[in-house]
Amino acid sequence: MKKTPILLAEDDVDYGSILKQYLEVHNYQVTWAKNGQEALEIFQQARKIPFAISVLDVMMPKLDGFQLAEKIIDIIPEMPFVFLTARKLKEDKIKGLKLGADDYIVKPFDADILVLRLNNILRRTQNRNPIKEPSKIKIGSYLLDTENYQLLRKENVQKITEKEAALISYLFQHKNKLLKREEILNAIWKNDDFFSGRSMDVFISRIRKHFKKDPSICIESTRGIGLTFRIEEKSKK
Repeated sequence: MKKTPILLAEDDVDYGSILKQYLEVHNYQVTWAKNGQEALEIFQQARKIPFAISVLDVMMPKLDGFQLAEKIIDIIPEMPFVFLTARKLKEDKIKGLKLGADDYIVKPFDADILVLRLNNILRRTQNRNPIKEPSKIKIGSYLLDTENYQLLRKENVQKITEKEAALISYLFQHKNKLLKREEILNAIWKNDDFFSGRSMDVFISRIRKHFKKDPSICIESTRGIGLTFRIEEKSKK
């Protein structure tokens, strides 16, 4: 069976060694970097054969996990990644979610749990429905480019992630209709658990900011039910 390539960025030698061995036993091909800068250089060299997922320790020298994640997203926006941390600060979790993390795991943890979560993330990301044609969708005064992961308005080009593109596309397909939260979560995250729900809230907040320059577009929240992607059609004279 072909092994799944994974980037592990962990500066604790003992911890990293144990994780590497355990992941390799569970059919992962592990490339282990011992600081953030080394991990970034490895990732840049592997662009033609990208990793399936990245596991990033938050507290690392040279580049911390958050800084590394931002640079990885710039290279491959759709790359799934997980943060590992010994810190339980709410602010760290929120920061990780805002960056688009697929999970945030607090040390110490059972290695079996990490493997299960990685398997679940890869199952969701590899089996998700691809965004279908057209690759460019007119949304108010914006143009969504689902092929290049861009949101364009006049001369402004906003880079977005693959998940943002999928979420915007899904909301637009159901514009002016109240969608239940679990519908959106199961369609885009393939899961409606608590973590996915919090992740979706962060993505919705980001998408609202992306569309803020067009007053005809808004995302309305209906407490306890879901969301409506509202677009006011311009009247034709």
